[in-house]
Amino acid sequence: MSDAAAVQSVLVWNPDGEPRSSALAAHLNLPEVADRDGGSEQLYLFFQDQQLVVGRNPRLREKPFAIDFAKQFRDRHRGKELLLKAIGGRRAELRILDATAGLGRDSFLLASYGATVTLCERNPIVAAMLADGISRGQYDPDICEMVSRMELQTTGAHSILAAMSETQQPDVVYLDPMFPESGKSALVKKEMRLFHSLVGMDNDADALLDLALQAAKHRVVVKRPPHAPPLGGRPPQFAVTGKAVRFDVYPLKAFNKS
Repeated sequence: MSDAAAVQSVLVWNPDGEPRSSALAAHLNLPEVADRDGGSEQLYLFFQDQQLVVGRNPRLREKPFAIDFAKQFRDRHRGKELLLKAIGGRRAELRILDATAGLGRDSFLLASYGATVTLCERNPIVAAMLADGISRGQYDPDICEMVSRMELQTTGAHSILAAMSETQQPDVVYLDPMFPESGKSALVKKEMRLFHSLVGMDNDADALLDLALQAAKHRVVVKRPPHAPPLGGRPPQFAVTGKAVRFDVYPLKAFNKS
């Protein structure tokens, strides 16, 4: 995800002078504050119930959000994952690079079905939340084996893909550039509106698709809104489409079925 400018609008809320929060603020180069009394657009990063969360002024009555893979696993709906159809192949054997990891939900879904996933996230705050979610997942007996197949890279996918050797090629590169807000959902969801505020838009996603097509071994999959044009104006060979999302698929080489 983008965007370095978004980091500057975030404060670390640390009312009790907790060393863990101070270390986080120093690592991310963010100011610490003792109160959450800023305006409605001010974002705060803090620890709550052992989770790293981001939220706004509590007067807004918006629930802060964390990256919680255990909850995602409990709430899963088997058989409805269109992404799995788009990815294809023998998932337990696939190496997938999620170039725009964001909240990591799609990466965790893929890992929960056996794939090994590299998560690329360049926004340092989102990367810190991902690291927190992965760390907590490693101690959860229900998901620790799944989380063990997730590796976080805090370098942007552009540089990773550009420097990739042939032996490092992932089987699939997955792109989920930030969608424009539709405003049709009550939450575009509150949680996702908050996330939009945090990371901004992926204005260089077209160039990322070009790199992905050069680096992937078998296919590139791009997540899009159902009626959006294809990324970069490149029509996919086929798409897997649902009511709320479309996965454009760019096959490069057939999977080995042996």
